[in-house]
Amino acid sequence: MATADWSKKASDVPEGVRRQWRADRALRPAMRSPGRPEPSRVVQRQFWRLIATGVTTVEASLAVGVSWPVGTRWFRHAGGMPPISLAEPTGRYLTFEEREEIAPLRARGTGVRQIARVVQRDPSTISRELRRNAATRGGTLEYRATVAQWKA
Repeated sequence: MATADWSKKASDVPEGVRRQWRADRALRPAMRSPGRPEPSRVVQRQFWRLIATGVTTVEASLAVGVSWPVGTRWFRHAGGMPPISLAEPTGRYLTFEEREEIAPLRARGTGVRQIARVVQRDPSTISRELRRNAATRGGTLEYRATVAQWKA
C-alpha cells in the first residue's frame, strides 16, 4: 500500500497548488474564469461577411479588430458556416445606440413621451424598455444602457 508523501513543506509548493488544496478541502471545484466577453454581433456579422467574400480567417479577423486565433476559433467551431444571420437586424428591437441615447435622458428626469420623441420610437416601447431594464442600485431604479443591451 502506497503512502502519501506528507513531508513536503508548504513553502516548497507553488502558491497555485496550495490554493487548489484549499479548494479540495472545501469540497468545491476551483473557480474558473468566464473568459473574455464575446465581441458584439455586429463584429461577428462583419467577420462572416468577409469570410463569405473569400477572405482568409486571419485577414477577416484582423479587419474586424479581433485576434486571428479568435477568428480561427469562430470559423472552426462553426464548421465554416456562419452561426448567426448575416442580415442586418430589423428596426423591431432597440439598438445599443438608442439605449445609450435613452440613458442620459432618463438620468436627467426626462419623461417617457419626450424620450420617445427624441429616439423616434413609440412611447410604449420606451416605457417597456425602462420598466424591464431598470437596475435597482441603492434602492433607486436606474437605467443603464450596457446592462439593458446585455439582457436583450
